[in-house]
This record gives sequence, C-alpha cells and structure tokens, in this order.
Amino acid sequence: MKTIIIAEAGVNHNGNLLTAKKMVKEAKKSGADYIKFQSFTSGSLTIKSVDQAPYQKINTKKKQSQYSMLKKLELSREKHLKILHCCKKNKIGFLSTGFDVENIKFLVRKCKINIVKIPSGEITNIPYLKFIGKLKKKILLSTGMSTFNEVKAAVETLINSGTKKDNITVLHCTSSYPAPINELNLKAMVYMKKKLRVNIGYSDHSTQIETGVVAVTLGATVIEKHFTLNKKHQGPDHKASLEPNELKKMIIMIRNTEKALGKEKKFVTKSERINLIYARKSIVASKKINRGEIFTKNNITCKRPATGISPNKWYKILGKKASRNYKVDDLIKA
Repeated sequence: MKTIIIAEAGVNHNGNLLTAKKMVKEAKKSGADYIKFQSFTSGSLTIKSVDQAPYQKINTKKKQSQYSMLKKLELSREKHLKILHCCKKNKIGFLSTGFDVENIKFLVRKCKINIVKIPSGEITNIPYLKFIGKLKKKILLSTGMSTFNEVKAAVETLINSGTKKDNITVLHCTSSYPAPINELNLKAMVYMKKKLRVNIGYSDHSTQIETGVVAVTLGATVIEKHFTLNKKHQGPDHKASLEPNELKKMIIMIRNTEKALGKEKKFVTKSERINLIYARKSIVASKKINRGEIFTKNNITCKRPATGISPNKWYKILGKKASRNYKVDDLIKA
C-alpha cells in the first residue's frame, strides 16, 4: 500500500503568496502527494492578550502576542484560491487545516478539499468535531498533547456524528517544535491502532528524516512532515521543518521502504529463483559406487548444484540399491 505523504507548509510561507507558490512547486518536485497549509482567522483562534508559546518566542525572536504573530501569517480567502490553482497547475493535492467551523466550511465548499485535517489543539473541541463528523469526509486527526482517552473520545465523537471509522486516520504526533527524538514515542501508533481499530499515521515535528521511515515500518499509512524553503527564515515553525532536499530524501527513503516491506507472505522471489540451483545442493556420490550396491552415509553426500535429488529426500535414498554405476560427484538418480 502506498503511503500518503503530506508536505506540511503550515505557516512557513510567512503570509507571502509568492513563497507559498514556490513551496507548492518544491513539494511537487520532492515527490509529495499533498501540500498542506493552515486556514485560520487570528481573532477567532486566540484572544489578543495571550502570550506566544515558549517555542514560538525562541523561534521568532520577537516579543509579541500570539495574535500579533498569527495575524502576519494568515492567508486570505483570495490567497487560498490562488494557491489551490497553483496546486492544480503543478498536479499536487491541496490540503489545509481549518482551525474553526467557518474555515472548514470555506475549505469544503470553495476549495473542495477531499480530506479534512483536525489539528492537535482542537482534539477536545467537541462542537468543532461534531461539525466535521457530520461532513462524512475522510479525516486526519492529529493527536499531539493528547492522552489515549482524549483520542478515543474524539474518534467516538466523529463516528457518532456520522463519519465512518474507515474514513478516520489517527495521526500520532509530538507537539513540540522541534520534537526531541527521545519523546517521539512512535510505538504509540501501534497501540492506538490495536485499541481503536483505526488507520494510523504520523505527523512528524522532529528534525530527523528517518523517523517517517520508521513510522511506515510500524504501519503508518499517512506521513505528514513540516517543510520550509529555508530553516533560517524567521517564523515559529521553520526550525522544526525540513528543507526541500531533505524532504525529497525522506520521501525516497519511504518509497524504498515500501518496496522493501513487501507482503505478509513468504515466497521465493524472481531474483532468488536464478540463484537457487547454485546455492542449494543435491545428493551425489562421495566415492565410486557399483550397480546393486546399497546407498549409505559412507558413499553419498550433498553438494551443489540443486539439479538432482534434494537433500530433503536423504532418508528415502539411504538403504536403496544403486541402479547403475556412479563416479565421485555423480548426481544420484532415483
């Protein structure tokens, strides 16, 4: 099964349309299936006096309110539609996280998104979850900062509101920017899949490229990874993002991993068949054997190639009479 890979542009466009369009092109070149942005109205997302999160203070290097920071990162409705057009032109899927009901309505009705992304911060927002559940769309549910019971409650809310369980993918996430590698806890994906019986994925906020690969080996069907044109750009998320060359490398590693994982079945592969006769053995004469002589462990042995009787017939051959004369290394015939 092909993993869906989402290049998370987030707010790394810094509110600039040209930067956003360039990110679309870079995401496509890197091999991503989708590029995802964030749709919010600052006044609806936060009260004006709330402070920045600690990581935002460090990454922006500015003393400002969260509202002031977010206001500069907003994308207008017009910019959304221009980015959507750019995605269509470059043949890459467009997604965006809507942080409130009004933005979700815009994304579904005007942008025609086929997947609704629920951010980690909204996992306990029951009215918001119920609205999304009624849409009966495919849903990606991020679970950063959440307990298992909170994830379970969110999934149940979506299902009870009308969404089929098969349409929900729970994304494990560590909401730290960047997330420390020793706090990624990737095995939580396996736990949630087992307990909730849902599709699982991984929204990666680490700076590593191998973590997405590990997640795929654990069963992730969706990988979301923050990316930026330049980690040195000013903004809250650039430092927790990959640059285009790193994103491309990660995607290549994931695609190779998919090929390597194969199927849950043991079989002889096409390339192995060529080598089989040269690596396995046949029963051969270890010394001269005359016609009528009995085959014993003293006059037969096993050697390459596997063009004669297989060693798994060893005990059927022992005790039988030779029907012909054999020289050393002759293949024994039944």
